[in-house]
Amino acid sequence: MATPYKPKNILITGAAGFIASHVAIRITKKYPDYKIVVLDKLDYCSNLKNLLPVSSSPNFKFVKGDIASADLVNFLLVTENIDTIMHFAAQTHVDNSFGNSFEFTKNNIYGTHVLLEACKITGQIKRFIHVSTDEVYGETDEDAVVGNKEASQLLPTNPYAATKAGAEMLVMAYGRSYGLPVITTRGNNVYGPNQFPEKLIPKFILLAMRGEPLPIHGDGTNVRSYLYCEDVAEAFEVILHHGEVGHVYNIGTKRERTVIDVAKDVCKLFNLEADKVIMFVENRPFNDQRYFLDDEKLKSLGWAERTPWEEGLKKTMEWYVANSDYWGDVSGALLPHPRTLMMPGYEGSEEIKGRLSQFNNIQTKVASTSGSAPETHAFKFLIYGRTGWIGGLLGKICEKQGIPYEYGKGRLQERSSLILDIQTIKPTHVFNAAGVTGRPNVDWCESHKPDTIRTNVVGTLNLADVCREHGLLMMNYATGCIFEYDAHHPEGSGIGFKEEDTPNFTGSFYSKTKAMVEELLKEYENVCTLRVRMPISSDLSNPRNFVTKISRYDKVVNIPNSMTILDELLPISVEMAKRNLRGIYNFTNPGVVSHNEILEMYKQYIEPSFKWTNFNLEEQAKVIIAPRSNNEMDASKLKKEFPELLSIKDSLIKYVFEPNRKVPLN
Repeated sequence: MATPYKPKNILITGAAGFIASHVAIRITKKYPDYKIVVLDKLDYCSNLKNLLPVSSSPNFKFVKGDIASADLVNFLLVTENIDTIMHFAAQTHVDNSFGNSFEFTKNNIYGTHVLLEACKITGQIKRFIHVSTDEVYGETDEDAVVGNKEASQLLPTNPYAATKAGAEMLVMAYGRSYGLPVITTRGNNVYGPNQFPEKLIPKFILLAMRGEPLPIHGDGTNVRSYLYCEDVAEAFEVILHHGEVGHVYNIGTKRERTVIDVAKDVCKLFNLEADKVIMFVENRPFNDQRYFLDDEKLKSLGWAERTPWEEGLKKTMEWYVANSDYWGDVSGALLPHPRTLMMPGYEGSEEIKGRLSQFNNIQTKVASTSGSAPETHAFKFLIYGRTGWIGGLLGKICEKQGIPYEYGKGRLQERSSLILDIQTIKPTHVFNAAGVTGRPNVDWCESHKPDTIRTNVVGTLNLADVCREHGLLMMNYATGCIFEYDAHHPEGSGIGFKEEDTPNFTGSFYSKTKAMVEELLKEYENVCTLRVRMPISSDLSNPRNFVTKISRYDKVVNIPNSMTILDELLPISVEMAKRNLRGIYNFTNPGVVSHNEILEMYKQYIEPSFKWTNFNLEEQAKVIIAPRSNNEMDASKLKKEFPELLSIKDSLIKYVFEPNRKVPLN
């Protein structure tokens, strides 16, 4: 065997997360002559408590920061004289990737690219170990006897796996083009103490502890391989010292089990009757049946799995029983289909704030390298709804206008976390674009009423009240889907519902919660409520875009409605905040447009051969659970404040169809 590689100064990214924390602790303790610098932005699934065992070690240093910050990464590589990078930082939860895929691209691909470019520029890295996943191979045949080898084709099937495969391509390219000494690992599922409970095993354990059902996606026959965290940490220790540059190593086990078998094993540990506890729920959009790896290459370096499944699962269960409050409120993570926006952040605890204070010197040094005095701004926005459509667009508008902004880390239902956000960020205005609209549509709310109330009513009121206490204006993106055509506002009459009208649509539970919270918000003078309807943007690839939706439907109803062109109106909402406007505004373009009129425009500008079929409301009712709101909103109040506001049809042409025109002008 070749002479082992011996690093001096290692940068471990994402080390406050699950796997990387076990690796960081192992190497810090076992190799006191190595300096370990860890970089973590403390996302929802990270926790500084994971690093407590080595927090006082003289060869250990923690830095809070994002791998996507090129200035910070370059600064660390140079000032800490880094010669080795172990790159774990990533968004990893498949469920989140289906609803929040752009964040996965940003973290997993762009973040990796920033690291690689920093390595190229500094020219001092002797090992770059990139941590990937078995999911890049895609689905393994159910009857396959031999697992995927390192040279197997990459065929990812979900956004998470696709971003990890994309990152791998960048790593490989920098290895070949610039001679960067890269090594890639692809691992099976890992479990053990400290894992955030959005993942299967800790989720099942915590639910079993609470006496709640264990939700299984689909029929539970999906097969996975599980490795205990300490065995995986040892694998990275071996790869660090003995892995060959330019090579890929599978970290796997040939012992497989179905998801339903995992649930049954957890039930046995808690003496629960599996038949009564297991609950089958809707499957993921795509759920690979099996991942199976060939691990012979890593074994040839001297590594072997040590922990039997039964022993590892028992150790894990005992840890969660002893540390049931380790992660705080994880109710959002324990849902059958969790989403990041439901997850708490942990950065705000007093313990973590205390630990972060010792690293302020580095942050100060990084800031000072810019060489310019800090710029002062009249505004600073705090935005909730980072993973949502409107919340994401608001950030882009702020960037375009040069307005400082930050996304809130707190959960709307947790008052203390909102107060911490405001005290830390010190905003001039707060924008609330968070809320439950349903996955994939409002029908979801009919079967998830407590979840809908918790976010749309309790959370929104919580934020409004905290803002009032701090003297802040809250811009609240609400909905106009609380009205329906009636005798006083007949379809086609041009008589729209005004801001002061009482909501009359109760067909969906989503609309009920929105009408309820709007009525209560009238008591808060610090709130500006913006009633959005059937939002449309120029991004026709966005499945939430109303134009995109109806262009993909087999059949559409044909009813005139008020709608919101986000490209025109969202910048207006920013201007409304600057003007400190309060009260309720119908946040739609003046006038109405029907489904058929939109599709005629789609045909005229985008796809001349496009065809569609209409059906009536009675026929539509057979394929949806909750009725949909149809109405015309009176936008004269908004038009008076912003006379340049375009009518709905003119705005559609200017902001949506002309920029996307594929049919040449005659």
